[in-house]
Amino acid sequence: MRPTTLGVIGLGAIGGSLARLAKQSKVSSVLGWSPDALERRAALEAGALDDAPVEPAAIAKAADLLVLAAPPAANLQLLEILAPHLSPRTLVTDVGSVKRAIVERAERLRLGPRFAGSHPLAGTHGHGFWASRDTLLVNAVVYVTPTNEGAAAAREVAGFWESVCGARTVLIDALAHDRQMAVTSHLPQVIASLLGRYLADHAPAGAPLGPGARDTTRLAASDPPLWTEILLMNRDALLPVLRGLEEPLGELERGLEEGDPIAVEAWLAKGAVWRRGVDG
Repeated sequence: MRPTTLGVIGLGAIGGSLARLAKQSKVSSVLGWSPDALERRAALEAGALDDAPVEPAAIAKAADLLVLAAPPAANLQLLEILAPHLSPRTLVTDVGSVKRAIVERAERLRLGPRFAGSHPLAGTHGHGFWASRDTLLVNAVVYVTPTNEGAAAAREVAGFWESVCGARTVLIDALAHDRQMAVTSHLPQVIASLLGRYLADHAPAGAPLGPGARDTTRLAASDPPLWTEILLMNRDALLPVLRGLEEPLGELERGLEEGDPIAVEAWLAKGAVWRRGVDG
């Protein structure tokens, strides 16, 4: 799908980057909205938007494809608010990292045939439109999650990401997506934040941090309100994963208690082999 009019609700790092890239890809009209007037003005001045209406409903009425690029809980509310204003031709997607809730909400609102969830794997450390860039989504993996009635919509949304953004799309069930993210994304965030909390309480005041501590706690600097939403929204998938840490941590504790170098090295080796394989 290559929309004539793209609507982007939320002009932060992802939404702003999408708007920038759409204009570079010659989408005829890109409309955007943010609750922050400064963000709307910045996006217009950067040439990422053709117009930034004061009310998001105006974008919902005009867009061929509407992208909800706010935080996950806000996207749920926006879908409810904007559903009555959508043109009959409008397809809708979102960019949140938890998919079941919004897929279920779209189905409840009878938008199933016109909705598919999206999740671009394209993080950034900044906030707001000022963190956006026109290369953020290029070659990114984008998960696309269909509704029960939305196979055609999912194909159209996937086509948009591929043709306009040069992204690589993966169609996946929303439940499978959320379970996968619990392991590969949400767990690393929790571990980094746990380590950050521990160092905040126990590291000697003013002690310099080496690259190991800096690298492993990078995610701890992520936005707490956003991650609170994500972790709570996916808690049923995340809780078993967190409990699954008890057994391997216990194995290391036993190896250390017994002074067993073979057990400790084997424990470390499993992670080392996996990580080296990630880098090819």
